[in-house]
Amino acid sequence: MYMEGGGRDSKEGKARLRQGMSEFIRKVVSQKKPGWKVIACGSRNDARDAFLDANKTSPDTFSVLLVDSEEPVTQPPRAYLKQRDAWDLADSNEHAIHLMIQVMETWVIADCEALATHYGQGFLKKALLPRTKNLESVEKERIYDALKHATAKTQKGEYHMIGHAAALLEKIDPAIVRRRCPSCDRLFATFTKRIDAA
Repeated sequence: MYMEGGGRDSKEGKARLRQGMSEFIRKVVSQKKPGWKVIACGSRNDARDAFLDANKTSPDTFSVLLVDSEEPVTQPPRAYLKQRDAWDLADSNEHAIHLMIQVMETWVIADCEALATHYGQGFLKKALLPRTKNLESVEKERIYDALKHATAKTQKGEYHMIGHAAALLEKIDPAIVRRRCPSCDRLFATFTKRIDAA
């Protein structure tokens, strides 16, 4: 899986994100043959380029692209990325193209209890939109504001993407995220189907 994130020029940030996302996936999809791995690529464009390159150089491997949508999505991922970003993914399998809607932090805040445990004293759980059933309907600015507000007075400090995201991915419960974020459910359903069929 070629995913956006980890910092454009930070090997350490990419390694931490790879570890965090791998642990998040491992809770649902076992690390058995045919196996899988996460590659944190930095920018959205870098993730796209790595994905397309993998499709050319390793056509027998099922490669997956995972990027933030950045905005609300009303189309299948391939059509959305064509319209929004002018990405030509016509030769790619629709089941291989995935979006974190609208940003990865949407998935992170889905599990309020895990975040409360991680941040500890001073964490404001109510700030994380607990009554919003489908978090993907919430614009990214509100997601970032909710995280900032909820974590501002904790010992770990205000949420920081590079510093905190990987550790949170390791702790959140995929079952909770899947219920509140359909794009996450689609990703896991794709992984499960492909691995079970192998």
